[in-house]
Amino acid sequence: MDVILAIDAGTTGVRSLLIDKGGKVVDSSYEEFTQYFPSIGWVEHDPTEIWESVQSTISDVLKRNNSNPVAIGITNQRETVVAWDKNTSKPLYKALVWQDRRTSDRCVELSDSGLLPLVRESTGLVLDPYFSATKIEWLINEGGISTEDHVAFGTIDSWILWNLTNGSVFATDPTNASRTMLFNIHEMQWDSELLKIFGIEEHNLAEVLPSSGYFGSTSETAACGAGIPITGIAGDQQASLFGQAAFSIGDAKNTYGTGSFILMNVGNDCPKPVDGILSTIAWTIDSNGSTSTTYALEGSIFATGAAVQWLRDGLGIINEASELESLALECETTGDVYFVPAFTGLGSPWWDPYARGTLIGLTRGTAQPEIARAAIESMVFQTRDVIDTMRSGSGRELKSLRVDGGASVMNLLLELQADQLQVPVSRPLVHEMTALGVAHLAGLSHGFWDSLDEVSNLWELDYKAGPSETTSEAINSYQKWGKAVQRSRNWARTEE
Repeated sequence: MDVILAIDAGTTGVRSLLIDKGGKVVDSSYEEFTQYFPSIGWVEHDPTEIWESVQSTISDVLKRNNSNPVAIGITNQRETVVAWDKNTSKPLYKALVWQDRRTSDRCVELSDSGLLPLVRESTGLVLDPYFSATKIEWLINEGGISTEDHVAFGTIDSWILWNLTNGSVFATDPTNASRTMLFNIHEMQWDSELLKIFGIEEHNLAEVLPSSGYFGSTSETAACGAGIPITGIAGDQQASLFGQAAFSIGDAKNTYGTGSFILMNVGNDCPKPVDGILSTIAWTIDSNGSTSTTYALEGSIFATGAAVQWLRDGLGIINEASELESLALECETTGDVYFVPAFTGLGSPWWDPYARGTLIGLTRGTAQPEIARAAIESMVFQTRDVIDTMRSGSGRELKSLRVDGGASVMNLLLELQADQLQVPVSRPLVHEMTALGVAHLAGLSHGFWDSLDEVSNLWELDYKAGPSETTSEAINSYQKWGKAVQRSRNWARTEE
């Protein structure tokens, strides 16, 4: 059976999936890798361990199935940076993860120097340690890595592509490039002015190719064997938007993963900046040598699933993430308890790297169920923060929201989200939207699927939550959430 092999290299592990022509996941294999926290606010991964997880999951899923991968798609955690030596294919440092905050002070310094307008206009982003530019600058200045020709600085997709092709292809796609804070999303090329400011040479960066198009073929050293074309690459959140068949202007999705990421399709014209919201590239498609670009607005929330992990590993009030919903359903309300999971700062729309986690409103009557419910509500409130900002800033009305990611299995989450947004919230039958999206990008380029319409028709509904008629409780709780957010802000900033 012909399938697309989708490689989903996330923040906590790698999953390799086989996806058939009907858009169904035939089989998958998953492997976690180690999270390193060498200092407060620092988060690192081992690039070699990530690549080994790619190899082992591919090998595992293929040996269980009599399937023929006709093409490969790669989707990945974005912004995370790997530096390696092109001559040896060996990493020169641990990967600096998107959650890493070691360059917070540098971002403030750059903002104070007046760089923000250039960053906003050229890249659609904001000055935040979340993005790759200051991570690469740190690797050069503090990590002792040179900018000689043999050094590569790349996002996770380019690292995996490099290894799949045994070092013959150093490339990325615009969705990943647009998250580096070095890529001009109007001109669709690396921004020479920003490269100069950060002390980065263009020869150290990957070639940028269309998200749906030919990147190269696997070598004999790849676990899947030689000669399989790699025809799709996209950052995880853009891949999810594509997998949700959000092909029309105004279509939106939210992925509740380690963080939450809300993206709205805004068409083929680069959007004007919206305060607190990112402008980004949704995908590019190569069709007979002509490339079309679709843009998106994005709100990035740093901690949703990460908050659940903390409840499990830090507080120990659940043993498995799957226990969260049942625990939360043991109470009808949080009793005015609010949880702002700003462990590494706040993302959209606040962009406050100095915010810290807040659990407020505790009384002697507060118990584990109230805290569990507050954690779920924090996902809902943070999503509303972003979507309200998108609505007011862009003038576009949200008609519905499609959701995916690990936490989206909770019906309670979808119901609370629908109440806060006052629109229907829908979960698809296939939960692996990130992998499905990049499989669709790869399959369209390869000819596995013929059109966007064919891909769109593969989307199937699993569960739909509609807003309740009573909104006063939702309004009141959201107002109190706003107060809790303000309490969490600027907490870690050193007073001068």
